[in-house]
Amino acid sequence: MDAAPVFRDKPVSFVRRSGRMSEAQDRAWADLSPFYLLSVQRAAATTSVRAGTAVDPAEVYGRRARLVVEIGSGQGHQIVSAAAADPDTDFLAVEVFTAGLARTMLDADREGVKNLRLVEANAPEALEHLLPPASVDELWVFFPDPWHKNKHTKRRLIAPDFARVAAHAVRPGGTLRLATDWQDYADQMRDVLDESPGFERAFAGEWADRFEGRVLTAFESKGLRVGRDIRDLTYTRVSS
Repeated sequence: MDAAPVFRDKPVSFVRRSGRMSEAQDRAWADLSPFYLLSVQRAAATTSVRAGTAVDPAEVYGRRARLVVEIGSGQGHQIVSAAAADPDTDFLAVEVFTAGLARTMLDADREGVKNLRLVEANAPEALEHLLPPASVDELWVFFPDPWHKNKHTKRRLIAPDFARVAAHAVRPGGTLRLATDWQDYADQMRDVLDESPGFERAFAGEWADRFEGRVLTAFESKGLRVGRDIRDLTYTRVSS
């Protein structure tokens, strides 16, 4: 009997659950994905990105401009708002949940946003295989799943291997922005990035100031409502 295929050799930072999309989301996926959604060559897993299949951002967007990438864009509130406010910059949303991607496309279309693209992919693989080296001007990771139970913390996105692939994608002088409302995850994020040879702190003191370009999403509102401190971190990609 043939061995079962090996999809990935390490845990991912998400659990993909099947969920029904609304009628509007189904229409958005059918009508809007040809424009907004990047076509990806897969490896074994559904959300994987095959090595050696990087896109050319200039071809994707039809121009050369600053590129901002958001990891875990959720319903798209942050990135649609940012793209609408800054049409001279290109934006890429990386998400694994189809309902969130559909909602993002729907809202982007309503706002007339044309400088945004989406990709359904595991974030580290998108950074390592989909995007060319040093092609990202800003990388955002806002309120990633904290996986707060001890037995699940190995699933957290921000770990040394993430720092490596982020450094691969972000240009020298570019920016990595992070935020979380879980203190122990904030500590972990800071430890990981402080120890990464590819990044250096872009803030003084213990934590960075709140990023003014971040809209108040449901995740941040929930954290504030239950009394959690919101922790921001900002790092600069150092020259190799």
